[in-house]
Amino acid sequence: MQHPTSRRHFFFGTLLAGAVPIAGYGSVPSLRALGYKPFYEKLNVAAVGCGGQGGVILNQAAQTENLVAMCDVDEKRAADNFNKFPKATKYKDFREMIDKEGKNIDALTIGIPDHMHATVAMYAMQRGKHVYVEKPLTRTPWEARLLQQAAAKYKVATQMGNQGWSHESIRVASEIVWSGELGDVTEVHASSSPGTHPTGMDAPPAETSVPSNLNWDLWLGQANMRAYAAEYTPYNWRGFYDFGTGQIGNWGIHTMGPVHMALQLDAPISVEMVSVEGSSKISFPKRAVVKFEFAARGKMPAVTVYWHDSALPNTASAFEVPGMDGEKILPSPNNLAEKGRPTAPPRGANVPSGPPPGPRPANGQRWGAGGPGVPLYGQSAFGIPQEPGVLSHNGALFIGKNGMMATVDRGEGVHLLPKSRWESYTLPPQLLTRQPGGHMLDWIRACKGGAVSVSDFSASAPFAEWMVLGSIAMRMGQGAGKLLWDSKNVRFTNSAEANKYVMPVFRKGWELKL
Repeated sequence: MQHPTSRRHFFFGTLLAGAVPIAGYGSVPSLRALGYKPFYEKLNVAAVGCGGQGGVILNQAAQTENLVAMCDVDEKRAADNFNKFPKATKYKDFREMIDKEGKNIDALTIGIPDHMHATVAMYAMQRGKHVYVEKPLTRTPWEARLLQQAAAKYKVATQMGNQGWSHESIRVASEIVWSGELGDVTEVHASSSPGTHPTGMDAPPAETSVPSNLNWDLWLGQANMRAYAAEYTPYNWRGFYDFGTGQIGNWGIHTMGPVHMALQLDAPISVEMVSVEGSSKISFPKRAVVKFEFAARGKMPAVTVYWHDSALPNTASAFEVPGMDGEKILPSPNNLAEKGRPTAPPRGANVPSGPPPGPRPANGQRWGAGGPGVPLYGQSAFGIPQEPGVLSHNGALFIGKNGMMATVDRGEGVHLLPKSRWESYTLPPQLLTRQPGGHMLDWIRACKGGAVSVSDFSASAPFAEWMVLGSIAMRMGQGAGKLLWDSKNVRFTNSAEANKYVMPVFRKGWELKL
């Protein structure tokens, strides 16, 4: 399977060209025929997944558009938003919703467990619907490639929910790298704090009765039937290989965002898990370090990117930065004010740049970790100090021939190291266009015939594709060694076992094809 569109042409072409398309915001008949609308008409949006992050994104879409239908396999999980939008028709099966609503739906938001992202998105795109799919887009690299091809074939507007790509700082970080300030960047370390899902499990969770509010068969979808266990829902599916992508899909897709953008990464030539704590055949390990190797790209040299999964100070997954013992490695989010640049989208934008206002959740629960009452696994990021000289928590460190640069969280903060260098530094001229309104409105503009969205599948699918290779490396274990990746043919050249995890094993009747 070949990449149908050049990622660099689409992504950087859009950012560099400006926001107004030649065609003119969906006003021409040909764009209307493809399902686009002019800006003065509201989209009719349907939501698949109405609790947790699915609830967040459907509310963002509803700020400006019509929410006409809602689907969730768990009526308890969806109850708050079901009640908030009483006029929207309610469903449990996304196929029934899309088929019955038909021409009444223009676009879908999809915020559900990772293993069903591609299935729902494909069903919608094949019927001409625009889709906004939460990160990490897909669970497997094969599915990411398929969605990229489908978006091109069905000519729909797409967006992955990696909201940091709409932030100011991620553009500043890219412009700093491209200015030559760091010299050749040949090594990067990115990390996440521990999640709150199960890790390092010795045995499958014990079977429990299916809650009356949950349709377990529909929740499983494409996955093979198995006994229900309370550990799977409503959020902790993320820790299981068969359903989720662990912290690399939860936070890696965010903290690697500036890395992917600034270094214009394409597919890696290899991936390898180089250290692990608490390995498991069922769930993601307690902690791990994964190494990706990338070949030279144009004038950019070969680079090695390390992923420190669930990193904490004084563990094998953390990274001690030579010569930075007295420095705080990760900057604070929104730290561009000192440089005279905006620190967040304009007022009223729908991209949160940090935790919502008000008290933090009880019991140390992290924001976005599944909502009230969800059992916690692992350690929360709250209360864990950031040690000087150590990269841990959520962020990335770029190591260049002439200096270092760090980014934080989804890319909301950036600075040079040491701190004194940043204090005296003048930012380079703006090369990339900025993102008015935020990530959701960026997609809505694209749905109405505006410029291609910043995380259109032509750009985000190749990113997601290489990121989830890290999931396969962790599943294979440290003994598997270096796995050599053939991007053209979507396979590993030296491991038949690893190739078993490149695409899902589909339950009969749930197979995917263009």
